Amino acid sequence: MTLACIGLSLIISGYSIRLIYLQVTKHDEFTALAAQKHSIRQAIHARRGQILDANGEILATDLPTKTVVADGSLIKDPTSLAKTAAPFLEISAAELTQKFSTKRKYVVVKRNLSEERATALSKTLQARSLRGLFFEQDSQRIYPNGEILSQVLGFLDREGRGVQGLEASMEAYLKGENGFRLIQRDRTGREIVIYRGQEHPARNGTNVQLTIDMNLQSMVEGEVSAAYQELKAAHVVAIMMRPQTGEILAMASRPSFNPNNLAAASEPDQLRNHSIMDMVEPGSTFKIVVTSGVLNEKLVRAESSIFCENGRFAYGGAVLRDHGSHYGYLSVHDVLVKSSNIGVAKLAFLLGDQRLFDYIRRFGFGERTGIELPGEISGLVHPPYRWSRLSITRIPMGHEIAVTPLQLTVAMSTIANGGKLMAPHIIKALLDDSGKKLSEVSPNMVRQVISSETAKTIRDALVDVVSRRGSAALAQVNGFNVAGKTGTAQKVNPKGGYYDKKNIVSFVGFLPAENPQFVCLVMVDDAKLPPGRDWGGLVSAPIFSRIAEKAARYMNLTPTARIPPMTASRESVRGENHLVR
Repeated sequence: MTLACIGLSLIISGYSIRLIYLQVTKHDEFTALAAQKHSIRQAIHARRGQILDANGEILATDLPTKTVVADGSLIKDPTSLAKTAAPFLEISAAELTQKFSTKRKYVVVKRNLSEERATALSKTLQARSLRGLFFEQDSQRIYPNGEILSQVLGFLDREGRGVQGLEASMEAYLKGENGFRLIQRDRTGREIVIYRGQEHPARNGTNVQLTIDMNLQSMVEGEVSAAYQELKAAHVVAIMMRPQTGEILAMASRPSFNPNNLAAASEPDQLRNHSIMDMVEPGSTFKIVVTSGVLNEKLVRAESSIFCENGRFAYGGAVLRDHGSHYGYLSVHDVLVKSSNIGVAKLAFLLGDQRLFDYIRRFGFGERTGIELPGEISGLVHPPYRWSRLSITRIPMGHEIAVTPLQLTVAMSTIANGGKLMAPHIIKALLDDSGKKLSEVSPNMVRQVISSETAKTIRDALVDVVSRRGSAALAQVNGFNVAGKTGTAQKVNPKGGYYDKKNIVSFVGFLPAENPQFVCLVMVDDAKLPPGRDWGGLVSAPIFSRIAEKAARYMNLTPTARIPPMTASRESVRGENHLVR
């Protein structure tokens, strides 16, 4: 063979080798392109984390469901398929026919179909040899307790994202991460397993355990619901907190909603968590702040005498009254027991503007508590340079200031906890699928607001408030010494000034007074009652009493005193009156 022939043969061989090489190297690329064209990306849904109460009771969980998907390339008779599927999917045959009359390989037809219906539909389609529908694993969020704790829990939107409440604030932990797989089907619609492509597994969400005790929550919700209906109030709020740790044991408000049936929530107010989103003038419950301040600064002692002007005090061009009462000299102790407006104004004079402002802030007013719930507001506390000449007499009695119900609960918890302010929290722990703790929330002491001696002195006065001598006799619980304070404030008119016949009334207290196991606040907004009956001592105090009695029994608390049930007189609740101009 000549050299020319040998050279030509080598060239031809090299070209053949190169063709073979190109075919081999391009095979994977062609296979990938074919797979991309004929494969379907199927989602592997992550399970959203559960929300549990302190005892492990499920408050929010995922119910397994199916998502119905159509592959238009496999549908031969859209009309017959639509007529067969319509009763199971509860979608009209006409609408389904339109969805099925497509060559698209992936069309979502219906989400959250129960597994029972999906199984029944699948069997019917198979019996009638109808192809083109497939069922993917999915889930639906359910709330087993309905409207109980609903504003705290929140709900999900149509895309499965948390909206309001803990579903929103803990979204990053609860949501998990969806996975996917690439699958191919034959002409009958069955998956060709040997051609299964890339698969990325789902990562389930983390379970969130709360400090809420559903036994206590149910007690609180029952009383709040009854009060809301009977009093025809605009709102009713109740919060229960463990003062030593800051744990929220119960939090309820009305009106409410059922997160399993959002369509029935016709008013935005039903979705609102009034415990952290409303700011109100606190009325006489706020008198604990100035009284604590003067005692803590050692400007007075509990037995120090304050002249209360016989019920009428002219100052700054206005008159401040102790409505219905004509107190002369009262001890500092009795200024709080009798809830004298004039008495606390004179105590505020001793503190002065700046120190009064400092104690207001030390008790946590004017800033968010930091609880793990979205939408919390800070309330409204003006700095002294914005105060009028009258502010020093009005702020101590709970006017010219706005607080949230939670802030007021935290302030009373500070008294109950020996002057230590604990940050409130509603998250107890994060758990994995097996229930193992991934992390746990520890109690957080924010600061020592007042000395333990001052807290005890205030506590002693608050015990007398819940007696025949004070404004909250109806807050008594047989077998226990109760400490607490009533409040009655005229409701602020957003257009300016106050409503004449609308009050926000409250009681916040704790028991046993000697060793407090819980603090509970009850606040009622605009109860529809005859004039002279809409007072904290007559409205909120008895609600507290019923809640506290049930809670003490559930907690198996040992009785510490024998206090017979009694009826408060109208005169005994007048110390907490409105500001009278």
